[in-house]
Amino acid sequence: MAWYAYCIGEKQAFPELARHRKPIPLESVLGVSGNQVFLYPASDLAIVVSEHNPAETLNQKAGVDHARVIADCFKHSTVLPFRFGTVFQDDEGLRKSIRSNQRQFQGNLERLHGKTEMHLKIYVDACCTKEMDRNLPLEGVGKEYLSNLRENATRQRERQTRARAVSFQMHRMFSPLDEEVSCRMTESGKMLLDIAHLIDRKCVERYQNKFATTSAMMKECQLQLSGPWPPYHFVHRLTRGAHTPAQTPANASAPAPAPAAPQLEPALAAV
Repeated sequence: MAWYAYCIGEKQAFPELARHRKPIPLESVLGVSGNQVFLYPASDLAIVVSEHNPAETLNQKAGVDHARVIADCFKHSTVLPFRFGTVFQDDEGLRKSIRSNQRQFQGNLERLHGKTEMHLKIYVDACCTKEMDRNLPLEGVGKEYLSNLRENATRQRERQTRARAVSFQMHRMFSPLDEEVSCRMTESGKMLLDIAHLIDRKCVERYQNKFATTSAMMKECQLQLSGPWPPYHFVHRLTRGAHTPAQTPANASAPAPAPAAPQLEPALAAV
């Protein structure tokens, strides 16, 4: 039997597993393709899975279902999300992969216990270089071409300086336990700062209040907040560069790309 994997949780968070050594249904939770979700016990871990037909195509709705199951489990336990599309072909493949990474998984659950992720998007007006880029000569190294190159480089440095300043300001205001920051230009010419903050779950309301105050202060920027989420970005950081067969086990189907999931903004991380 193939298993579709959603996440790894803490066994102690699911009291129903205390008397069972075999997978048991997670009541009232349906997963990809409407399949019943199960808790699969593995030492001190609970692997959240559902039965799966490997011939089935995973679509955008499956991506939404995947993230929804993780969110449901996060209400009860710290979780380490699997990448969307991770499938173990049988029980042995699942057990082997968990055994070989058990120490790392347990360590990551301990580090992230009681923590959650808040997601900030900050749109900042910036000088757009689209029109300038269109005016660059396709050939030659004339004075106009070199001048435009220098201006573009100057504007790029200015954007980077502005992004660092806003990022530092957000860090100082919100005082997260940890953070992940990325920056890019949007088609409209605005600079988008994408910030994930790791905070204590008990501090969510305080964080939301701080966001409301910050939005009122930073009128030159457009701020958007979502969360609390499972710590997707920080699971990725903890497992980056590590040997983790659970991500693409030898006897599992290759992970499918995660489709866009409405109202589920953070990218699905892999354990």
